Amino acid sequence: MVGAGGFELTSAAFLHGEELDPSFTADEEDSVAPPLEWTAPPAGSQELVLVVEDPDAPGKVACHWLVWGLAAQRGKLLEGEVPPRVGKNAHGNSEWLLPAPPQGDEPHDYVFQLFALDQPLALMPGASREDLVKAMTGHVSAVAILTGTYAREEADEDWENWEAEDAD
Repeated sequence: MVGAGGFELTSAAFLHGEELDPSFTADEEDSVAPPLEWTAPPAGSQELVLVVEDPDAPGKVACHWLVWGLAAQRGKLLEGEVPPRVGKNAHGNSEWLLPAPPQGDEPHDYVFQLFALDQPLALMPGASREDLVKAMTGHVSAVAILTGTYAREEADEDWENWEAEDAD
């Protein structure tokens, strides 16, 4: 949603600052990455890079998705689509890391950052966040940001007590 020179990132699944549907989180089976759509980046852009992070994760910022090799034009990723090149998330996997904040935490922000670069990247799939940031340094011409939130409800104490009583 936030961008420079008309460069914007949106999703049909959630509005900027609004809650992610559980179908894009660890709370539902068969969850996938949400659909994303963006406007044309500034002239001269050569490649787009998507980085999704949870700055509210315990300990440090958790990387949920690293995607590059996206054409520097108006475009989109469909719900659950496998992107051209994907790097390692906070769990060391090359896929969408499903949001799963600790139960009872305040809502976490999931920040979708779409970077327009002035040159294509020469990174192989599976690269780390550090490798991606290093390769992008000095080449970002614009960024568009979209933030979704998500919180997991605390377990229902009545249900837990019922289960404990039933086990007796």
